[in-house]
Amino acid sequence: MKTIGLLGGMSWESSLAYYRRINQLVKMRLGGLHSAKCLMYSVDFQEIETLQTRGDWDAAGRILGEVAAGLEKGGADFLVICTNTMHKVAPAIQAHIKMPVLHIADPTARAVLSAGVRSIGLLGTRFTMQEDFYKGKLVQDHGLDVVIPNAEDMHAVDRIIFEELCLGQIKPESKKQYLAIIDRLAKARAQGVILGCTEIGLLVQAADCKLPIFDTTIIHAEAAVDFALE
Repeated sequence: MKTIGLLGGMSWESSLAYYRRINQLVKMRLGGLHSAKCLMYSVDFQEIETLQTRGDWDAAGRILGEVAAGLEKGGADFLVICTNTMHKVAPAIQAHIKMPVLHIADPTARAVLSAGVRSIGLLGTRFTMQEDFYKGKLVQDHGLDVVIPNAEDMHAVDRIIFEELCLGQIKPESKKQYLAIIDRLAKARAQGVILGCTEIGLLVQAADCKLPIFDTTIIHAEAAVDFALE
């Protein structure tokens, strides 16, 4: 079994979900008292979020790259960045290490395509929804048609992530708002929806929606276990 390096804390709420799911899957597949070999570094998210807001992605990339190097020195065989948004600096992180980075968008796209979906809605932080580091990869590398919310809905999705979900606040009214946004994505041609922020799965589950839902936390965790057990 390979040792998984988990770069977490962005937020710790979703990092907890990663750790739980990875260990559940290893136990399911190997049985007995098996659990995952993993190392986790949990950053202070306030420091990273401040750099996001400032647009200082170079500094964020250096910080996370140094953390990744520490995980590699500690014995990690590959890296899982436990957040969608900070894959914006995945190339900078990779430059600090020799071990591979398991990019979250690749297993997510494969899951979408395996479900027969070609036109996919994308929810996440404003950075993930607006910029090409994530949706561009879905389009260019995997041939998906990506549908994002309108400006008002995008603001609401981003606000709920940072002001509620990252703080562990799960509000019924916010869930209702997300489901309404998903309905509007369906009307705008989306055949399914990527929960492209690792906290959104804390609020919205597949059973809540008419459209197929692709929870990146679950998908990424499963891909990590696949890679660890190859």
